[in-house]
Amino acid sequence: MEDLSCCPVLCRLTPLLLLIQLLTGGSLEEFSVLGPSDPIVAVLGGDAVLSCRVFPAMNAEDMELRWFRSKFSEAVFIYQNRQEQKEEQLAGYAGRASLVRDFLSQGEAAVRIGQVQVSDNGLYTCFFRKGVFYEEASLELKVAGVGSAPEVRITGPEEDGIRVLCTASGWFPKPQVQWRDGSGEKFLAFSEAHTQDAEGLFSVEAALVVRDRSVGNVTCSVLNPVLGQEKAMAIFIPEPFFPQASPWKVAFLVSLTVLMLLVLGAGCYIRREHSIKLREMEEKRHLWQAKEEARQTKEKALQDRAELQAQLNWRKDVYLAASTWKPEASFSETSVFKGLST
Repeated sequence: MEDLSCCPVLCRLTPLLLLIQLLTGGSLEEFSVLGPSDPIVAVLGGDAVLSCRVFPAMNAEDMELRWFRSKFSEAVFIYQNRQEQKEEQLAGYAGRASLVRDFLSQGEAAVRIGQVQVSDNGLYTCFFRKGVFYEEASLELKVAGVGSAPEVRITGPEEDGIRVLCTASGWFPKPQVQWRDGSGEKFLAFSEAHTQDAEGLFSVEAALVVRDRSVGNVTCSVLNPVLGQEKAMAIFIPEPFFPQASPWKVAFLVSLTVLMLLVLGAGCYIRREHSIKLREMEEKRHLWQAKEEARQTKEKALQDRAELQAQLNWRKDVYLAASTWKPEASFSETSVFKGLST
């Protein structure tokens, strides 16, 4: 049976809620809040518009509207009682956040953030309340900035080639660096390091060692992955800049190669000789085992033969002893009989 003990309480609360709604001018009409499905992209120093709307469309002029970051109390902007509320607003958004009122009567509201900074990058929540009913939606703001054009310079010879350095600063988020030769082919092997300043902007330093004397131009390009914007710079590397090969170095490399071949040959020869000796030793060991087994077999046969001969000799002695004892016994018995008859 269903428990109805809470029914009197609910029956008393329902009129009370309705009375509060009527006194505050609200309604129990339900709605949902919709935000943009894709991230909002804003350029550093520009404006970002964080827009949300109610569904079904209704007048939002008398609603409480709030945009905040990770916590409800970390307000970016608050609209209540048809005016801006600044008590809970984060200090970083004071003077930069404003309400776009153009479509409030149609249920669409937006906050414009001016002078976008790196710290504005991230997730936001827009909150709409009408009376006691409220809903919220999440949206993402992606901040992007294109920094300085890359500077490319030759830093000197390195590892039989020329070391080329590319630097750029003031980018956000972390930029992507790519090196290309004169024909547009990419260099895959190069070093790259990123640093971030107090404002959150990235600087990049990429080093490439060019070993091909005929490469000519090399180009360093820096790309913003959010905006898809790229800046590039090329530099020409003259062939005389490459270190010249020393004849002594060539002779040393040839000698080293010959020495390595000799060492490898000697190692193969020693290994082969060692294998032959191991095989000969194994054959000798098998031959010795065979001889030892033959000797043991022969000794066993001689021992068995000696035991058999000893047994035959013992039986012969027993037989001879028995043959000698029987006539004497007969003679003694005859003498006894003769004595008895006398």
